[in-house]
Amino acid sequence: MLSRVEVRTRQGDLLKLPLLEENDSGYIIAEMDGIGPVKATLVSSSFAGVDGEIYQSARREARNITMKLELDPDPATDSVWGLRNRLYDFFMPKSEVSLRYILQTGLAVEIMGRVESCSPDHFSREPMVDISIMCFQPDFYELGSRTLSGLLTDDADYTQFEYEGTVETGIVVTVKPDRSLDELTVYHLRPDGETETLTYDNAPLQSGDELTISTVFGEKGATLKRSGVVSSVLYGISPVSKWIELQPGLNGIRVYATGTGVPVTIEYVTKYGGL
Repeated sequence: MLSRVEVRTRQGDLLKLPLLEENDSGYIIAEMDGIGPVKATLVSSSFAGVDGEIYQSARREARNITMKLELDPDPATDSVWGLRNRLYDFFMPKSEVSLRYILQTGLAVEIMGRVESCSPDHFSREPMVDISIMCFQPDFYELGSRTLSGLLTDDADYTQFEYEGTVETGIVVTVKPDRSLDELTVYHLRPDGETETLTYDNAPLQSGDELTISTVFGEKGATLKRSGVVSSVLYGISPVSKWIELQPGLNGIRVYATGTGVPVTIEYVTKYGGL
């Protein structure tokens, strides 16, 4: 269950909207919608003379978060007009905001959005404001990343771990070799038993290099830091590689390269498709 919602502007201003404890902010969340899983658009094809359709692909739509806030000022310190104007500082249409949801379990997640509308009711005995926020990336991101450390390129077994998110997420692989390295392969054992591989083999590494491979959506690529200079080595990724994404459930990771072991670190951010 949700404990509170925090709203932050690009300038860093913060508005806390508690849900359970005593609320002295003057705002009461009367309704909130749009934080569950969003609708998926399914694409299928039909063929003449064949019953039914054949599934092709699916994607989830943008998220529309709506809130109805009651204005309940303390007459000694504030007014409806003052509360409404303060809301405009956070929810002026087309402005960007960050929404942070804190659950009673201690989990804190964040999502970015653009304010679509902020509509006050000026003539009601119980003044309210209807707010609509469009989040074009529909997932909630856990604050901070998680790290798999201690991996070596000569490990014979998979390092298995539970990915607690409800939607897939990319990984960031960091390799700091202490010897020359011609190639390496990242193996991903999915919860369904299938194996995916990502191979780096077209740009040899030297001792002291730092190779970073990201499979995160919107940030996919590979960079090499050598002698303080960072350059793209996307060409080093084999074209038959899979851009690995962790799946909800038990995942396994193994990194392999010939020769003595080289330390590898893997980071990921847990993502949730709904609260």
